[in-house]
Amino acid sequence: MTTHTTGHFTYADWQEAVLDEAKGADGAEGGAKLARAAVTNTFSGGIEAPRTSCQYAITYLSDNTGVCCGYELLTGTLDGRAGSFAVVQHASWGEDATVHCTFEVVPGSGTGELTGLTGSGTYSAVRGESKIPYSFDYTL
Repeated sequence: MTTHTTGHFTYADWQEAVLDEAKGADGAEGGAKLARAAVTNTFSGGIEAPRTSCQYAITYLSDNTGVCCGYELLTGTLDGRAGSFAVVQHASWGEDATVHCTFEVVPGSGTGELTGLTGSGTYSAVRGESKIPYSFDYTL
């Protein structure tokens, strides 16, 4: 049986570094830019995880558009069950400056009372907002 839970998370820390940027025929910058980010989040609600570890690979197409993929390790509780699990995240954002993300539990990554966890969820993060609501459907 699938269970639905919700909550929110906040960025506790975001450390980003540009790896490379495309240049035009004239040598000027302005094309796609590759970056990586090490991020720490704090989850509350159905997922209670006080300090997650997350790594993103990011492609900026402009200042306001891009795509990214990341992995995050969450340790805490899911609707009162203790353990940890990893998720893979895929996100994109456009001119509305909103990041639209889907995430999925990495199969076999659940520990403790979360062993066997499967599931997926979504969130939309509006630039400048510190509290990001999430929705998560899972099976144990």
